[in-house]
Amino acid sequence: MEAMNDDLAALGARIDRTNELLERMLAEVAKTPSTHAIFVDAGYLYAAAGRLVAGTEDRRAFDLDAEGLIEALIDRARSVFADSRLLRVYWYDGARRRIHTAEQQTIAELPDVKVRLGNLNANNQQKGVDSLIRSDLESLARHRAISDAALLGGDEDLVSAVEAAQGYGARVHLWGIEAPEGRNQAEPLLWEVDSQRTLDLDFFKPYVSRRTAAAYEATTGTRPTREDVRFVGAQIAAKWLAARGRETLADLLPGHPYLPGSVDQDLLVEAEGLLQYSLRGQADLRRALRDGFWDHLQGQY
Repeated sequence: MEAMNDDLAALGARIDRTNELLERMLAEVAKTPSTHAIFVDAGYLYAAAGRLVAGTEDRRAFDLDAEGLIEALIDRARSVFADSRLLRVYWYDGARRRIHTAEQQTIAELPDVKVRLGNLNANNQQKGVDSLIRSDLESLARHRAISDAALLGGDEDLVSAVEAAQGYGARVHLWGIEAPEGRNQAEPLLWEVDSQRTLDLDFFKPYVSRRTAAAYEATTGTRPTREDVRFVGAQIAAKWLAARGRETLADLLPGHPYLPGSVDQDLLVEAEGLLQYSLRGQADLRRALRDGFWDHLQGQY
């Protein structure tokens, strides 16, 4: 009898120890912030945004300010997933022999952006992009690296990627682009995701422009230096701070190095006016502009 009591006591001690370990583990999990990532099918993005804003799906017929658009997507995700941190943006595109184009290299150099390339066949059709998206979504969900995925795409082949991520507990949120008529996303994909969101014409207008349009065509004047652009960024920051006050600055700083879409667009338009030079498609000068803006603001805090 005494031996049985000793065994029960030992068993009870082990149970208490297990419960204690479980409580600690749950406490750690509760303290771990949620994490989200943005997955962009660039083929869908160019085709749908080009048709919406420029009236064509032909990439050669319009310019896309990818850096500005990516920052706008990050800003939108920050508002949707308010209590979550960004892991990174995954940008999926096609290239012949998977060799980066100059534009893709520029995108790959952006902070928090990972470019993943499928092949581009003789008919300029992407091959292998859907499988890359599935691989990344499944792997990140399986390793609990993300809790939420914002997927900008429309192909029915993405259904398996959504199912794979959901199987490991991640929630997948489908982001689409407004279609001038009908739909530009497959119905089976719409049925499978956890939520849907449509980005409209006003969202894309600042970042897409026809190459034949004169509104923001590149000037024939001298290209400003990075230091010139940084100085203009600081000038605009000083004016911005004087108009809005330090309270607004305190709200803006936690988002560094990103600017809210509306602030970033106002900064770009005002800088182009001061420089008399278009910064559309000039990724290095756009970064210099933001650097100058941030340098001034951080120096005043």
